Amino acid sequence: MSDMDSPMTPKEKELHKFIMIEKQKAQINAQIHGFNDICWEKCIGKPGKKLDRNTEACLKNCVDRFIDTSLLIAQRFTQMVQKRDAHNK
Repeated sequence: MSDMDSPMTPKEKELHKFIMIEKQKAQINAQIHGFNDICWEKCIGKPGKKLDRNTEACLKNCVDRFIDTSLLIAQRFTQMVQKRDAHNK
């Protein structure tokens, strides 16, 4: 039996859980940064002293989508953690 086949100790389980959570946080942050890049490219043609109405509306819509997406991701993340925790009990 290899080390991979042996059961994890409580500390190893805790470390594994921590690593998985941090990995998911990193994935969420990557999505956030990607979305920010998309909004910037989509809405800001040429930065000026002031935003025009169209640019402002575009950014507002983009931010609204960002918030909706973030909430959806957070809810999904919570569901995954709860499902995993229920399965591990």
